Amino acid sequence: MGYVIQEGGLFPHLTVRSNVVLAARFAGWTPDRTSARVLELCELTRLPLHLLDRYPGELSGGQRQRVCLARALFLSPRLMLLDEPFGALDPVVRSELQDEVRSLLEGGATSTVVVTHDVAEAGLLGDRIALLSAGRIEQLGTLRELAHEPASDFVRAFVGAHRSVRDLLERVS
Repeated sequence: MGYVIQEGGLFPHLTVRSNVVLAARFAGWTPDRTSARVLELCELTRLPLHLLDRYPGELSGGQRQRVCLARALFLSPRLMLLDEPFGALDPVVRSELQDEVRSLLEGGATSTVVVTHDVAEAGLLGDRIALLSAGRIEQLGTLRELAHEPASDFVRAFVGAHRSVRDLLERVS
């Protein structure tokens, strides 16, 4: 299982490389295999190699999220848990990382649970969405089903509260 938590969860006293390869040590990987996987994941997440010897505090938010993602993917998990993985990022970096994660997940080798308050993000990354209220599932379905066939007033209000730029431009013009 791989996971990315909201704040990233990187160890500040370890370099980027050490954070990424942490699981390899416990899995008994050889140095050659570990190095090859680091290079593969840096390419996959578009993490520049020159950052590998830096510490998390020396990275931007987007770079730290890429490191977290690389670490989560290191052992090719069958299950990924992503808890608000893009919440603190600026819109451009957020969009880029969402697209990267989407393309990583499209192969279907990894099942993923994403916790997010962003309905569009849930629709982008997930095949099915479970909308929760007070710890109870209000509706389980696709983004289209939640938007066009809301099961409750809560679902209607929650989905309706997410405004697109196009909607806002129509209101202000």
